[in-house]
Amino acid sequence: MKVLPINPIENASPSALRAFLLRCQSVAVAKKHAQLVSITITVDALDPLAVLEAIYEPGHPHFYAEHPADGTAIAGAEVALELKFDGKDRFARLQEFADTTFAHSIAVGEVRAPFGGPHVFVAATFEETMSPEEPFPALTAFVPRWQVARAGAVTTAVANFVIDQQSNLTDLAERILRAHARFTGFGYGSGDPAPTREIPSRFSQNEDNDFRASVATAVEAIDRGDFAKIVLARAIDLTADAPLHPLEALAGLREKFPDCFSFSIANGSGDSFIGASPERLVRVSQGVLEADVLAGTISRGRGAAADAAMAAELQSSTKDRHEHQLVLDSVLSHLRELGLNPEFPENPGMRKLANLQHLHTPVRATLPAEVNLLDALTALHPTPAVGGSPRESAVASIGELEGFSRGLYAGAIGWINARSGGEFMVGIRSALVRENRARVYAGAGIVAGSTPEKEFDETDLKFRALLEGLLP
Repeated sequence: MKVLPINPIENASPSALRAFLLRCQSVAVAKKHAQLVSITITVDALDPLAVLEAIYEPGHPHFYAEHPADGTAIAGAEVALELKFDGKDRFARLQEFADTTFAHSIAVGEVRAPFGGPHVFVAATFEETMSPEEPFPALTAFVPRWQVARAGAVTTAVANFVIDQQSNLTDLAERILRAHARFTGFGYGSGDPAPTREIPSRFSQNEDNDFRASVATAVEAIDRGDFAKIVLARAIDLTADAPLHPLEALAGLREKFPDCFSFSIANGSGDSFIGASPERLVRVSQGVLEADVLAGTISRGRGAAADAAMAAELQSSTKDRHEHQLVLDSVLSHLRELGLNPEFPENPGMRKLANLQHLHTPVRATLPAEVNLLDALTALHPTPAVGGSPRESAVASIGELEGFSRGLYAGAIGWINARSGGEFMVGIRSALVRENRARVYAGAGIVAGSTPEKEFDETDLKFRALLEGLLP
């Protein structure tokens, strides 16, 4: 990415902007390749989710990811560049797309600010291939036309646009100036819903598959030695009594689960995948990789003493410690195959959420120059926390046992930037929303000693919190 020493605030006149665009167009002509031009400014504090909600259109693709407890959030909408791909080499194609995009990018402004410069937003399904009838392909990646992000006290706004020999520079300059004026003085409006919009208040529910029977079949397979662990999910189809607004529903999940990653990705055809995931798949910043191992679950107790007792029960559970160790061993093995030397605590700690607590082991490793974020993503996805162990045999059995396509459930959702950094979360505790319908997902890890009733109860706990978050 080429960074030019131009201050977009000081050069925000039509004539200065057009001169800059003409300079970018000359680069596109000389290189015989369209250029992605990215302008970053720092602005007064904005809530990226509120901005996205204020301009939400079902026909526009968007991406949103936030970790409220960390004070970070990023949103983007509309499409400057995109890649949609189906197949086993999807992450290799993503790497090519990102490399080409950033190699032909010209950036100005506060590019070094948190979330400055162009980003590629990514949604990868659990399965490597998807039916054309599914709402999302196996891989969706796009650079948004606009992006707003917050990191602590810093808020950045980014405009991205493609310029080539045929671009109308006058029209482009006008659009950029309008965007600049909007984000330097953004107004959310009244914040009240339109008077004619009916707010959903209840759901009817339908579930086709017999989850308990699937768990019993999986335990038999484990006893035969087919695999050591498999993660099975339930999918409940909901019909609301009024249209669902996915970003309003996401705001409810964000409020209920401040320690989780809130996320939304829309395909521009009316479908949005939203959720509040407790699990980071992989993060790379300044050459350091971080990953979460999250497996082993128990509910929260009422009161401090009861909660501590529940945590102690989980820590001493042979079944849950075994499940957690299988995931940890797999993550470490895949990272070591990349030549990394992962560091992690000897014993798992606790990750406490609003309704559940999990065994948690953080993993860190320094990345050598020849290994990057997408190498790690390719190696890790899907982890045994959402697939199973061994991965190949367990994942091959999931579709038959579950009876539905997971799509983005348990997929990899995140972003990459031009500085070799980025972050991906696991798409769990989630829902696929369209108009007044939603399909909600929840899963549980099945190992030797698992019982159908206990695993059903665990998924019920996860569903309960998700349903409470979806309704206002």
